[in-house]
Amino acid sequence: MKNLTKYIIIISVFTAIVSCDTIFEPIDENRLDFEFVSTDPASAEGILLNGYSRLVDQFGFTEVATDDAVHNQLNNDLKNIAQGGLNAQSNPAATSRWNNFESILWINKFLEIINAGEIAWSPNEEINEMFYMRMEGEALALRALHHYYILQAHAGIGTSGQLLGVPYLTEFIESSGNFNTPRLSFEATVQAIMADFDAALALLPTDYSDDPGAVDPVYQQYDFDNYQVVNGSFYNLRISGRIVRALKARVALFAASPSFLNDQGYYNMAATDASELLNTIGGVSGLVANGAEYYKTYNEDDDAEMIWRGNIQGSPSSAVERRQFPPSVNGDGDVNPTQNFVDAFPMQSGFPATTANGYDPQDPYSNRDPRLTEYVVVNGSSYGGGTINTGVGGGIDRLDSIPEFSTTTGYYLKKTLHPGVRLNDDGSSVGQRHYDVYFRYTELFLIFAEAANEVGGPDQAINGMSARDVIAAIRERAGLDQPDSYLASITTKEAMRELIRNERRLELSFEGHRFWDLRRWGVSLNETASGYFFNGTEYIDIPSVESRSFPTLYMPIPNNEVLRFDIEQNAGY
Repeated sequence: MKNLTKYIIIISVFTAIVSCDTIFEPIDENRLDFEFVSTDPASAEGILLNGYSRLVDQFGFTEVATDDAVHNQLNNDLKNIAQGGLNAQSNPAATSRWNNFESILWINKFLEIINAGEIAWSPNEEINEMFYMRMEGEALALRALHHYYILQAHAGIGTSGQLLGVPYLTEFIESSGNFNTPRLSFEATVQAIMADFDAALALLPTDYSDDPGAVDPVYQQYDFDNYQVVNGSFYNLRISGRIVRALKARVALFAASPSFLNDQGYYNMAATDASELLNTIGGVSGLVANGAEYYKTYNEDDDAEMIWRGNIQGSPSSAVERRQFPPSVNGDGDVNPTQNFVDAFPMQSGFPATTANGYDPQDPYSNRDPRLTEYVVVNGSSYGGGTINTGVGGGIDRLDSIPEFSTTTGYYLKKTLHPGVRLNDDGSSVGQRHYDVYFRYTELFLIFAEAANEVGGPDQAINGMSARDVIAAIRERAGLDQPDSYLASITTKEAMRELIRNERRLELSFEGHRFWDLRRWGVSLNETASGYFFNGTEYIDIPSVESRSFPTLYMPIPNNEVLRFDIEQNAGY
């Protein structure tokens, strides 16, 4: 997987014109056809690698369409849908995933190729057999994952009044074929996803490893040297059994949620799957000490927080930071966290930020949860090589100083940005290497906590852990006062639910979760985004920075798909 980028070049085999006369005879239009690809290992693997396209990472910034942030660009697509522009004809790429069916079709073509059994991955019989096993497992897992992405973005109550999922494609469809595949019920879609994940688990190694002691039972019959060729650490960023188990917990929690099945069975599944995997890293004691701040280094040699990530960039970059850093340090200040988000951080004591608990609206950032100033640039912060003042006297960093450039809320973003990046006045930069994040252990801990609490309340033990145990460890890691008196005061499922949701809001902030979490929880999508401003004398509230106006909890099916293939639309569109 360290060389995945090199192999992804192969995915263009059906569109790139090649000049290979000395290698093979040219065919029609000098393009590779499926007959060739069905027998050529590198080309066939190139088709599989299409399944690694469209993976969802932490840089989508869909939070700007929630109560957690606003975007300072007036023509931003997410700003548009958040303010009433969402419809079946207008749904930006960050929140519409119907195009993931293209990745699914490539995966199905790959499965068709390997099921024909004509590829010789290696002259060694054992290696050849294991390549067939592993790559089929990869394909099945990726097919399930892309269907989940589509389900998350397009499930909903249809015009018939039924809770619907999405079409589940298990075969390749030629361009002239019949794409008129109806939507399954929501639960039938979830069951199909889980079936593909389970089939993948029977074929994939738990981890890609060079440790003879880490070989799964299904592979123990093979010579270890041969095993290493197929499942060694070289492939350690490709989808594995460990990743699939984590994804199953994510899907189960999604399915169990109030806006969908609201089902104890799926909550129990999510808690069980999550806890079993977490116990392989030591349970609650395995919570990574610096896991909440992975973005400060993006270090490939210190990535214990990562269940799944992408390749670390080959060369330093500053592109994300240039879009997000404050203007005075040469950024565009695109994403502005809201006062709503800042209010979600408790006091240092762990109690909510209210005047009764010591909150001072004229000294709003003192004695607060340390995560606040780790995730948000507040007035007076040192960041990006400068001091950022968003109030009077703040120059171009001041709230609304320069339209579509300065903050609109009084805050700038830190979370997910590398603090070592510097953007120089002459246009040059000191970049840092980054990687895409697909799944962190902190998310898995929070999946467990939410599901376990719904099963039996704060202290329900499942495989040796409870929701209280997990939330205690996360809040202690954050640096809140110990003992955690506020957590100790939580005794009911309902109160713990709200605390878990708030911890999830903070810990997974600006990684693409809240837009979908609000929908699956069935809570208000239309909370007005607010800000805070220092006017030179005092801090004042800005109660309405930007309104929110979504027509329904559920997102639309693209209108052109509805018209072409008679697919049932979600109600409200």
